[in-house]
Amino acid sequence: MPAIEDPPDRPLQTARLLLRRPLAGDFERFAEMLGDDASARHIGGVLPRAAAWRRFLQMPGAWAVQGFAMFSVVERASGRWIGQTGPWFPEGWPGTEVGWSFHRDAWGQGYAREAATAAIDWTFAHLDWSEVIHSIDPDNAASIRLAERLGARYRGPGTLPEPFADAKIGIWVQTREQWMARRGTRNPECP
Repeated sequence: MPAIEDPPDRPLQTARLLLRRPLAGDFERFAEMLGDDASARHIGGVLPRAAAWRRFLQMPGAWAVQGFAMFSVVERASGRWIGQTGPWFPEGWPGTEVGWSFHRDAWGQGYAREAATAAIDWTFAHLDWSEVIHSIDPDNAASIRLAERLGARYRGPGTLPEPFADAKIGIWVQTREQWMARRGTRNPECP
């Protein structure tokens, strides 16, 4: 298990976003995201509401058990939940991941890059990880572009654990040193 510090009690803030631990009130928008074919296509597919609830509970559970998980991403101006991003490392995962998924109405506004940057900064500041990966469906051109803009490079194909073992994924990777050099700082918490 990676070394961790206490999870943040206060949300991380970017220019337009708050990143915080998931709250029950986030579920409505999360269920909408997983009920939408375009939004859910590359993250396991559309789920009915009851299955979406069980998936939603994975992140608060991981925060409680592992001390880290994906953050809920909230638009500061409106208070609207728009997605999730952050560290993710369940049993059998192909590496220490910072992943993301966003509600369709948040696409194309630069939110994913802004949020993922803050999440990677937090991950390298608080977890003893030497690298972060992004496991991406090869048909997900938008996520591949984002991984490249974040500085990650393609490592090759990967395999997810059951029940996703048949999913085609590519692994995009970036080391702690590469991230910090790209950010121009030794302290990954510095914006």
